[in-house]
Amino acid sequence: MLERQATLIPGLVLLEPRRFGDARGFSAETWNARASKAAGAEVDFVQDNHSFSIQTGTIRGLHFQAPPHAQAKLVRCGRGRLFDVAVDIRAGSPTYGRWFGVELSFENGRQLFIPAGFAHGFATLEPETEIVYKCSDYYAPECEGALRYDDPDLAIDWGLSGGAASISEKDLSASAFRGFASPFLWKGAAG
Repeated sequence: MLERQATLIPGLVLLEPRRFGDARGFSAETWNARASKAAGAEVDFVQDNHSFSIQTGTIRGLHFQAPPHAQAKLVRCGRGRLFDVAVDIRAGSPTYGRWFGVELSFENGRQLFIPAGFAHGFATLEPETEIVYKCSDYYAPECEGALRYDDPDLAIDWGLSGGAASISEKDLSASAFRGFASPFLWKGAAG
């Protein structure tokens, strides 16, 4: 069973799987096609990814994969704590350029469903943090794109306090949001 929490951005859904626990720990169903469809996150996933970051303050993103290999993602934190961000890059969307961020952690068990048409990134809030996510299409390097994590037009508050962020060279050379020609088009309420 999934608890669904709407966001202010159409198509973006925060999910919280129910955990069943006792003195030994807990068990949770982290993905179920029927429950996900009922929660508004209907998609066929084809690939699982797992990312590990050693230090606090690691930022990865803002990444997307363009059509014809656009990816929807279901993101969760397997260990540690992170701040997950999705930016609406669907041209014509009433929320184009707006971002939504949420803390995902091993403790809270929350998941973020990110439909195709969003740039995605995260910042680690604890050392040795793992992010695990499902993708609706296979990795296609010829379709990958990125936006600057620190773009002033997006003004994302990554929730990091003090210290320098750890960013890859690839992410440091990502495109600015201003002048960005999005490969995604808004398709109405269905997103």
